Amino acid sequence: MKLKPKITIADHFAVIQDPRVDRTKRHKLIDIMTIAVCAVICGADGWVAVETYGCAKYEWLKTFLELPNGIPSHDTFARVFAQINPQQFQECFLSWMKSIQKITDGEVVALDGKTLRGSYDTSSDQSAIIMVSAWATTNKLVLGQVKVDQKSNEITAIPELLKVLELSGCIVTIDAIGCQKEIVKLITQQNADYVIGLKKNQGNLYDEVEKLFSSGIATGFEGIAHSTYKTEETGHGRHEIRNYVMFSQIESRLNPDSIWSNFNSVGMVESVRSFNGETTVETRYFISSLESDAKQFGNSIRSHWGIENSLHWLLDVALREDDCRIRKDNAPHNFAILRHLAVNLLSQEKRVKRGIKNKQFLAAMDNKYLLSILALA
Repeated sequence: MKLKPKITIADHFAVIQDPRVDRTKRHKLIDIMTIAVCAVICGADGWVAVETYGCAKYEWLKTFLELPNGIPSHDTFARVFAQINPQQFQECFLSWMKSIQKITDGEVVALDGKTLRGSYDTSSDQSAIIMVSAWATTNKLVLGQVKVDQKSNEITAIPELLKVLELSGCIVTIDAIGCQKEIVKLITQQNADYVIGLKKNQGNLYDEVEKLFSSGIATGFEGIAHSTYKTEETGHGRHEIRNYVMFSQIESRLNPDSIWSNFNSVGMVESVRSFNGETTVETRYFISSLESDAKQFGNSIRSHWGIENSLHWLLDVALREDDCRIRKDNAPHNFAILRHLAVNLLSQEKRVKRGIKNKQFLAAMDNKYLLSILALA
């Protein structure tokens, strides 16, 4: 038996404390939350759009919400979401996602940051918000997200995100900003593997890995446990060859100070791109807990790059995240969570074989279809 929207959403949002004083509560908090969730699923990208959706769907919403004073105004939505504790909202998101996600062993979970460009406010000297998200690349699910502190960077946000995720059996991929011993330790403590990029400013570790590959290639990998993998793609006038190489059993070949938690291998990706008669070569290095399996390493790297074409593209194109001008207090963070929730629920609905934008359009027109999306949990 499928749950009604009111019960489903109320169950998952139960931990949220109402930030309003009693005398200002003309609308029930669960009504405000439910309308906002439904509206964003249907394509609303701001508070006026949320109110407009609520007014258009009043008769249907009234069948399962109390709405004692009708549909809240856009100012009410803005005030409430500006005050809601985003950590509590994050807990609700995680609760809901755990009820629908099916993460399998070997799932690549990409951690990456994205700037909410519209959240920048010159009048209050507020810099643009950066959200770090965890994206299950095969199941196409946002597993969680954390806001980067205004006076910090992703290095401090990534550990906070890792602490609330369940990653056992997964392969966590992060770009070079995540190459930190504490981050690697948190990943392995969850019985997960990692593939993390290296940058030149990483100091001795980068230099040692670069020299190790240079020496190995020069000697034909003599005496080095290794594996290789190659991919080749052609399309839109572009030809690209990627050569993946992994070295394992590296303990005696690197400085002991460089050996981090479950540091089992190092990887190299050489990308040779030809476009319009020009050829460029780019080489990148990675550390990993995986054993020497260049194909698995290559697939993990490719999956991580896919977060741009999957999650970030959906947020920008289908949910118009970069155009959003919500800026006040906690509202940008909370609206980002609403967008992630919408992406997940729309992605998990498999009956309609359409893209997310068309699913949003259908949900806005067909209440039964929207109900089926909400009832996924």
